[in-house]
Amino acid sequence: MAEELNRLILKFQNKDTVAFEKLYGMYAENICGVINGIIKNPERSQELCQDVFVRIWEKSAAYNPSKGRFFTWILNIARNMAIDELRSKSHKNQKQNLNTTTFVDIVTGSDNLDNAMDTIGLESLLKGLKEKCILLIDLLYFKGYTQKEAAEALEKPLGTIKTRLRACISKLRKQLKQ
Repeated sequence: MAEELNRLILKFQNKDTVAFEKLYGMYAENICGVINGIIKNPERSQELCQDVFVRIWEKSAAYNPSKGRFFTWILNIARNMAIDELRSKSHKNQKQNLNTTTFVDIVTGSDNLDNAMDTIGLESLLKGLKEKCILLIDLLYFKGYTQKEAAEALEKPLGTIKTRLRACISKLRKQLKQ
């Protein structure tokens, strides 16, 4: 399967439109879901998802398999575009401030990390982490919070959030090496 995927990616990098369509079919739903988890706007998420696939088509030569999986490469591009959207002036003008109840609903709702993990294969990776790490990763990487926003949401000092994040990422790296 991995060899098949590698051939498909190589064809994609050589601008094969059939390969592009296959990769889009394989990944678009998950990518759109991650984007929507960050910006909370299904229509705009679909538009951004399309933009992500246009970008990876244009930048296909930039993908290097020695630096990580293809899906991870797309996911990082999508996450960055979603965060850029979240921080954009137009999005901020539309965004309403979250009250405590809404925040609790988001954390405990169906769009939280625990439910999204199964669709993108992270469940086993995050099992060994403490709940506070999972929550922090959820806020920063899947919901698009800045470290400052996460500190405010969790009512913790910014320095604590930064230290905790470093510890969580270090633990994840150790798990990846096992």
